[in-house]
Amino acid sequence: MSTPAPPAQQEARAKPVAQKPRTKPETLAWLRTISGELSTATLKRLDDTLPWYGGMPPGRRSAVGLVAQAGISSFISWYDDPKSTPWIAADVFGAAPRELLRSVSLQQTLQLIRVVVEVVEDRVKSGSEDLREAILLYSREIAFAAADVYARAAEARGLWDARLEALVVDSILSGEYDDELPSRIAALGWHGHGAVAVLVGTTPRMLDVDVLRRAARHMTADVLIGVQGSRLVLVIGRAAPARPDSDNAEPAEPQISFMEIASGLAPHFGDGHLVLGHEVPGLVDASKSARAALAGFAVARAYRANDRPIQVDDLLPERALAGDPLARATLIHRIYQPLRNHSVELLNTLWTYLDNGRSLEATARELFVHPNTVRYRLKRISEMIGWDATGSREALILQAALILGAIQDPELPRRSEPTR
Repeated sequence: MSTPAPPAQQEARAKPVAQKPRTKPETLAWLRTISGELSTATLKRLDDTLPWYGGMPPGRRSAVGLVAQAGISSFISWYDDPKSTPWIAADVFGAAPRELLRSVSLQQTLQLIRVVVEVVEDRVKSGSEDLREAILLYSREIAFAAADVYARAAEARGLWDARLEALVVDSILSGEYDDELPSRIAALGWHGHGAVAVLVGTTPRMLDVDVLRRAARHMTADVLIGVQGSRLVLVIGRAAPARPDSDNAEPAEPQISFMEIASGLAPHFGDGHLVLGHEVPGLVDASKSARAALAGFAVARAYRANDRPIQVDDLLPERALAGDPLARATLIHRIYQPLRNHSVELLNTLWTYLDNGRSLEATARELFVHPNTVRYRLKRISEMIGWDATGSREALILQAALILGAIQDPELPRRSEPTR
């Protein structure tokens, strides 16, 4: 039977043998030895803890794995001499293809960094305090490097989007479309559906396009923004109304009008006139609204009312006098031609009424009818074309339409001589 060891010897056996701390060269050699093990453990941890990583296609999973492995290798190099390569953390993302930045968000990248750091910390937790501190410092550098990469990518994308948007707006203003225009509009994330209208005004001294887009979104609209010197052009599209899911669902709210949208966006323009082009079916026809709005903006100073915004059809006489062919065609086709085709009697009554200074009695005497007959005819004219000849401004529009129509109508009967 053996005798028990002395108490002092028993106490010495109970104490663990203290390991001699590794030197930095020994730590570096050890890290290089386990780098492959760390990479394998990192990929397994990513698959176990991050659902978005498991759902990725194999090619992108491989790219994410390369980033993780590059991070571990970069840490070893950085730990060897942090001062000699101060930006080595940014090189971690050089192994990733460019499309990875579009498929992996900044939040997911930070989750990736956290997993890598956790794996490395678990493996080297028995190491020196200096090594653990280096891991924390390097993880901070990597996080800042990731933010810098995504910030530069976002800035480049923002500049590209601005140039692309300017190109699209210029194409709409000039009416020079090509087959690539729909894809360019889609690349800008255009959310408008159906009809569009163009709004033209002055550029404010401090234009904040983000605030302008936010204001449009609040009115369920989307805008394409073009700045041409002192002129600010918006192509406005309304978002599609929500459709009820079932027959018992409440009907969708009516769409807001373009005039209401323009009024809501008016504070984001500079001082001066604001002209809204007419509504057109879609972006393909937006150049028509743009040409009308630009022509209206050019003559808006001649409009005496203080309306803001101004509907472009309210500027038809001024635009026609300035030589706008679209305004002339609009006046003829919407006013003169319908009256001419329907009844020469109505056309003659309107012309006589305007020639006599909008006097019912003088018109009735010249036409040998009762004043009530003139009133009835003027009412029919208003119902037919939408303009009321008894108003001074609308009378000017109608007078311009009659003059332009008569210029191109060789068969128009001459005015009869008034009775003495």
